[in-house]
Amino acid sequence: MVTTRFMQKQKILIVDDEKDILELLEYNLEKEGYTVLKASDGEAAIALLKSNPVDMVLLDIMMPKLDGIETCRRMRDTPEGKKTYIVFLTAREEEYSELAGFEAGADDYIPKPIKPRILLSRIRAMFRRGIEHENQPEHHLKVLDLEIIRDEYLVYKNGHPISLPKKEFELLYFLAARPGKVFPREILLENIWGPDVLVVDRTIDVHIRKLREKLGDDYIQTIRGVGYKFALN
Repeated sequence: MVTTRFMQKQKILIVDDEKDILELLEYNLEKEGYTVLKASDGEAAIALLKSNPVDMVLLDIMMPKLDGIETCRRMRDTPEGKKTYIVFLTAREEEYSELAGFEAGADDYIPKPIKPRILLSRIRAMFRRGIEHENQPEHHLKVLDLEIIRDEYLVYKNGHPISLPKKEFELLYFLAARPGKVFPREILLENIWGPDVLVVDRTIDVHIRKLREKLGDDYIQTIRGVGYKFALN
């Protein structure tokens, strides 16, 4: 059964300071059946997100006033931005730029020049995986002193709430639901990001480090040369 959130017409916010790109994306997304909102800078995008929550933000990384990295951070700090997919659009292809985007809380990363068919395929894949995650049977997980509520994207440690972006939450849930089992990075990437999303292996390391910063070092254990597991001891 598909959740209510994904039964509705999905809404996407495009943020780019180039008018031609806004128009190109708007045309292709609306033709695909999405509802589209537009903003030409980060500050306007944050204000729009707060007043009109969306399912996904397509965010240019190089913008005046407020760049995409800082815009993403501020969006993740809002209640409306915690469950929203944030996808960077950028002409910068260096690995450090990609990792900076994931550090800020991005879910995916698509290089310019944008190819509409590839972009639409990636968007469909992300929404499809969202449906798969939300429709899995076990929604409430208690392990050690953590309580994880999947359909609400909430984590409590000893009763105290901890805020996590979507991908950090999904990574934590995936590991915590299979305690003691070791997963290589490529398996985690495929299960959390999906086979259609191309991100570097270090993306997992960045998200694990951010989870440890928020939860502590005792939950996720590194198995050198292999991968990661959720530790029960």
